[in-house]
Amino acid sequence: MTPNKRTLDPAEVIKTIEALQGRIAERFSGAGLARVCAELLTIARENSARAARISRSNLPLRIAIALLLVAGLGGLLWILSVMYLFPRAAENVYTVLQGVEAAANLVVLLGALLFFLVRIEERLKRRDALQALNELRSIIHVIDMHQLTKDPSLLVTVGGKTSSSPARVLSSFEITRYLDYCSEMVSLTSKVAVLFGQGFPDPVVADVVSDIERIAAGLSQKIWQKITIVQYITPHTADPAGATPLSSATS
Repeated sequence: MTPNKRTLDPAEVIKTIEALQGRIAERFSGAGLARVCAELLTIARENSARAARISRSNLPLRIAIALLLVAGLGGLLWILSVMYLFPRAAENVYTVLQGVEAAANLVVLLGALLFFLVRIEERLKRRDALQALNELRSIIHVIDMHQLTKDPSLLVTVGGKTSSSPARVLSSFEITRYLDYCSEMVSLTSKVAVLFGQGFPDPVVADVVSDIERIAAGLSQKIWQKITIVQYITPHTADPAGATPLSSATS
C-alpha cells in the first residue's frame, strides 16, 4: 500500500466535485442546487490550498520565536552573571536575595513565554482550520434546505395542498436524481473537511471534522430514505428522455 493511497488526494476530491457540478447543471439547468455545488467547488479549492498551508511548518514564525527565546535566555544569563559579581559581604545579603527573587520571577515568566510561543503556531493553524470547517458545516445545512421540499408524498398525494405548499415540478425520476445529487454533495463536503484532519493532527480540529462527518452521515441517511420511498412508489419509472429505470440509474 503506497503512501498516496492512505490519504485523500485534494486534486481528486476537487475533480469529483467538478464532475458533480457539471452533472447537476446539465440535468437541472438554472436550479439553485447547481449554484450551491459551484460554491462547494470554490470552497473545496480554497480549503485544499488552506489545508496544505496549515500542514506545512511556519518557518518565519518559528525563526521569530527562536530569536525571542535566545534573547530571553541571554537576558537571564546576564542577570545571573551580575548576581555572581555582587560582593559577598554581609551588608549585601539583602540585595543578593532581591536579585535571586527577581531571577526566579524571570525564570517563571520565561517559562510561560516559552509555553505560549511554542503553542502559538498550533493555535494559529487551529483558528484557520476551524474557520474553514465552519464554512463546510454551513454548506451542509444549505444542502439540507434544498432537499427538504423534495417530499416523496407529493407523488401520491392528490388533494390537501395549500397556497403555501411547495409546487410539484419534478417527476419521480428527477426527484430521485435531485436527492442523489444532494447525497453526493453532502458526502463530498465531509471529504473536504477530512483534508484538514489528515494534514493537521489536532484534537480540537479532529473533533470538529468528526462532528461534520456525523452530520453528513445523518443527512445522507435521511436523503436515501426518501430515495427508497420514491423507488418503492414508482419502481418502474424511467427518465422521459429514455434513461434507465430508477433502480439502475447512476448519472
